[in-house]
Amino acid sequence: MGFQLPEYHHPDFKALGLMEVPDVKTCEADRDGVAPEGFHSTSMYPEYFKISGKWILAKESRMDSSVVICPDGSLQVVENRYIRKGDRVILGRTEQGEEGIYVHTQGFADGEEKKEEAFVFRQGRSRETSYARDYDRLTELLAYEKEHGNILWVMGPAFAFDAQARTCMQALIENGYAHGIMAGNALATHDLEGAMLHTALGQDIYTQESMPNGHYHHLDVINRVRRSGSIPQFIQDYSIDNGIIYSCVKQKVPMVFTGSIRDDGPLPEVIGDVYAGQKAMREMVKKATCVICLATMLHTIATGNMTPSFRVQEDGTVRPLYLYAVDADEFVVNKLLDRGSLCATTMVTNVQDFIGNVARRLKVIS
Repeated sequence: MGFQLPEYHHPDFKALGLMEVPDVKTCEADRDGVAPEGFHSTSMYPEYFKISGKWILAKESRMDSSVVICPDGSLQVVENRYIRKGDRVILGRTEQGEEGIYVHTQGFADGEEKKEEAFVFRQGRSRETSYARDYDRLTELLAYEKEHGNILWVMGPAFAFDAQARTCMQALIENGYAHGIMAGNALATHDLEGAMLHTALGQDIYTQESMPNGHYHHLDVINRVRRSGSIPQFIQDYSIDNGIIYSCVKQKVPMVFTGSIRDDGPLPEVIGDVYAGQKAMREMVKKATCVICLATMLHTIATGNMTPSFRVQEDGTVRPLYLYAVDADEFVVNKLLDRGSLCATTMVTNVQDFIGNVARRLKVIS
């Protein structure tokens, strides 16, 4: 049958005894960028608010944001810094409906109670976990999302350090398995360095041999891209014909690069303003139905914080949003879960091996 989206079940407020609870409380913001005391902060789950006697789902939700009731009655989920004086902000710190706020954590549950042993081994996710079934599910999911969804890759520079990983990711992009890329300056820089000089940080991306004056390689590439004025122009000026960034430009896959205080250069497209970068990332996340975060702790946590567990589609139906976090370090993937992104599927493995496994299963490489 192939992959099928699970059916979403709206809460039955009558069965929950929540038909007669009062409307949610609100308060007008008294200044720009400041929420009223007692504001409600959202989670990654679907959240419903009782307004004028009706339970309404906040469609564009995410973690750590406030909810504003717009003049037309619609709900807008915003970070507190975007609140404006006079905005009607929802108040309340409970989640079971008694204050007109209901956080729905079981919307995609199948309703069948699973019988589990009280004492079992290997319930955590670690480098010893078997991920065979996870790869099967991910392969099925990506095949579905290629045609029906939006696949967003959040990538660390580890991809650019390995020739095979670059080849595999390029093949995935060119075969339609990427609708957006988010990364920092390093991934783009070292991938372009690999395309031009076959090195990353001056080290051959296949043999790992350090080249003479190799520590200049990434700086030379940044300088040349800046001279060209943009990444696409650099690719044209220097006849670049391989790599992750090359394939994104070729396939017109949107890319968002956000900077850090450590950056060299950076490349012209890198967003240096942290909040402008966050906004650009958020706009890309809003389109995503499947997000895969790979070997980048800070970008993974940032993306997890802005990614809900669901997506309301144009026809009004609710579907799950799938979030994967892959890293060789257990600390990184557990850090994401500790931040509250409990809906993430985590895999502890080398991302170069991971991307090769995915590419082979999808048959984009031999």
